[in-house]
Amino acid sequence: MSTKLNDTQLHLLQLFAHDLGENELEDIKQLLSDYFVRKADEEMRQLQQQRPMDQADLDQLLNTHLRTPYRSE
Repeated sequence: MSTKLNDTQLHLLQLFAHDLGENELEDIKQLLSDYFVRKADEEMRQLQQQRPMDQADLDQLLNTHLRTPYRSE
């Protein structure tokens, strides 16, 4: 089975083809982490604008089991 890499994966591989120091690697990890946190925050703001939630809604969501149950075979 072969897996085709997407454009983002290919670009990252090209970036990491260069010898990076430990500090540069940590900087890149932090940049990626910050990016995904920012994207999640933006999505949460959009969701909050579409359907404002109060603390009771958030508490209910916190205690809701959302995982798909495993099939017992």
